[in-house]
Amino acid sequence: MSVVVEKQTSPVGPEFAALLLDFSAYLEFERGLARNTLSAYRTDLLQFGEFLGRHGVAATDVDPALLGEFLAELANGGSDQGPASPATISRKSACLRSFYRHLRRTDQLLGDPTANLKAPRRGRTLPRVLNRAEVTKLLESPRSSSPADLRDRAILEVMYGCGLRASETVGLEVASVDIRRGFLRAYGKGSKERVVPLGAKAAEAVSRYLRHGRPHLVSARAGRVAELFLNQRGGSLTRQGLYKIIANHATAVGLGQKVSPHTLRHTFATHLLAGGCDLRSVQEMLGHADVTTTQLYTHLNAEQVKDVYFRAHPRA
Repeated sequence: MSVVVEKQTSPVGPEFAALLLDFSAYLEFERGLARNTLSAYRTDLLQFGEFLGRHGVAATDVDPALLGEFLAELANGGSDQGPASPATISRKSACLRSFYRHLRRTDQLLGDPTANLKAPRRGRTLPRVLNRAEVTKLLESPRSSSPADLRDRAILEVMYGCGLRASETVGLEVASVDIRRGFLRAYGKGSKERVVPLGAKAAEAVSRYLRHGRPHLVSARAGRVAELFLNQRGGSLTRQGLYKIIANHATAVGLGQKVSPHTLRHTFATHLLAGGCDLRSVQEMLGHADVTTTQLYTHLNAEQVKDVYFRAHPRA
């Protein structure tokens, strides 16, 4: 993987571009961040660099007041993209803090102008979760024995059964799945490897796909493809293709187009916790570095709370 910043095409000045290049190399080679994360950092910092260029201020001369002005401009819609959400501003604030900590750590700054930077409070948005009946409808949507439907059924079973991210699913290799022993190896953010149990239904769907589906999708033109899930031309399935597959099946069974790969990941975690799985185990299976991220799934909806109340309270 190469550093995602190129001086030649940078829309900011050479001094800022050099700082950004150095910071990106640190994120990639020392912290091992994934390509999508590197790209997000680059986009946010280029926007900040353009702001500094309009004000004629170097990144190393920034003060807290100017940082506050930058965030206020984002919130008020001063950028070409319209008003930014609190979540977006919070993300950009975190990016700036990381950038300036790096400058201070490498002795390019004496103080840290982001030390007291306050971003808007983020609203807590709970992810959409399917109930068991909805999951069953979705998983049973690919009904035929065509190669595409066998693939789609295997995808849906694996994503719900293992809680994989979209990138982990399309990157999953045939050699990473051990059907006999019941587990798979997923490579998450920063190429971190984790072992996830593969349930009986998912193993059965993958086995059928490998025997009767994948061989028909393999194309001589695409060459030898290591990835498990292939597109109709025999090449590796893309994230966009994966989103389309899930959206099409969700629409076909009346769940609407808002069901995404992440919906299945959320549902996997929520159903495990509702079934009595401990939070630490769910954290491991999801590949979360911090357990506070996993705690998002411990929410209970109103119906669940009511059911627990009537089962548990002696006067209910």
